[in-house]
Amino acid sequence: MSRSMRIKGPSSIRGELSVPGDKSISHRIAMLASIAKGSSRVHGFSTSADCQATLDCIERLGIKVDRRSQELIIHGRGLFGFQPAEAPVRLNAANSGSTIRMLSGLLAAQRFESEIDGDASLQRRPMARIIEPLKRMGARIEATNRNFAPLRINGQQLKGISYASPVASAQVKSCVLMAGLHAEGRTLFSEPARSRNHTELMLKEFGARIERQSANAWSVEGGGELKPVDYQVPGDVSSAAFFIAAGVGLSGSEITVRSVGLNPTRTAFLDVLQSLGANIVRSNVRQLHGEAVGDLHAASGELRASSVITLSGEIIANIIDEIPILAVLATQVRGTIELRDARELRVKESDRIRTIVDGIRSMGGEIEEFDDGFAISGPQRLTGGIVQSAGDHRIAMAFAIGGLMAHGTTEIRDADCASVSFPGFYEALASVTEPGAVELQ
Repeated sequence: MSRSMRIKGPSSIRGELSVPGDKSISHRIAMLASIAKGSSRVHGFSTSADCQATLDCIERLGIKVDRRSQELIIHGRGLFGFQPAEAPVRLNAANSGSTIRMLSGLLAAQRFESEIDGDASLQRRPMARIIEPLKRMGARIEATNRNFAPLRINGQQLKGISYASPVASAQVKSCVLMAGLHAEGRTLFSEPARSRNHTELMLKEFGARIERQSANAWSVEGGGELKPVDYQVPGDVSSAAFFIAAGVGLSGSEITVRSVGLNPTRTAFLDVLQSLGANIVRSNVRQLHGEAVGDLHAASGELRASSVITLSGEIIANIIDEIPILAVLATQVRGTIELRDARELRVKESDRIRTIVDGIRSMGGEIEEFDDGFAISGPQRLTGGIVQSAGDHRIAMAFAIGGLMAHGTTEIRDADCASVSFPGFYEALASVTEPGAVELQ
């Protein structure tokens, strides 16, 4: 039975820490290293359960992975080098949408049958968005009700296509570009808004023939082998977001998070906070494998929205992971923050709009729910309550920070789900809070 976590507030945080390696980058480096020709060294790989699912999958596909204390060595076997011990090979993506969606792009071109599935939560998440372009490339894929896992894939020779995605999704983009590596000719992918671009930057590191065609479009040439890399994964900015929000939102707080990825497609959350007057400083910024990396320093102060701030349109794709903590922080902002065009949240690890609404109301807060978002006016006085995480890691961590903002004790149910992205989150939080604020069990 998963444990609950008790958080006592109001409290503050002070100190400095590091966060686990970036999840998005870790998924991609594992997959691309597995199809490179030779052995890649990866430092700082994410310790999250999601990324471990990706490693487990590539090992079942016959890729040797040496796990050492500070690094991984992934022995790639080339574009068509997967050699599973059984056929069809059955893969378990657990709770990871990144694993199932992106890995499907590699499996679609292999010379064997495979089945990739996940837990009950993952089986409710839509897969038609990757199935459609892969089928256009010549893949043979079957899914439950044409949209849900498990996915049964019979590898085929793929052909390059030009595909305009109806949704801005880095997972869909990565799936299609990875499939394009194996396809005959050129594959062009475009999307309605810019999503995170880790795959494009990483493909260049591996020597792929990839080109930017426009602001939101990339092409890749198939058939070229990838070269192995020596890669340092930066800290996960989406994990750092919880501590940055606490730093700016909790009175008397000051926190520094070291060596965090600051890719511009991932830092819109920081931009939003700074537009509210948040005291956030970026320092020691440098380039690593095409990715911006640096330190973040945050300190408390008044947060103020100019009447009503509406977050909608293109920015949503670039704050999608930080919306739960943004909602919690919005209760402490003077003014109104409205979120729209975020219907995608309904099909995450939980219905995140619903779980955010329920969580804030369970702490005595007020929030207006929309089909595609919510509106929160503040500042509000939160009180301790019981928050159901619904098994969603970002909900659990966001409301742990909410517990530090609230008066009294907040209990987070099914708190262990935080390990999906941030093993040791509560221990890290306890290390920078006042004694007794985070009750470790």
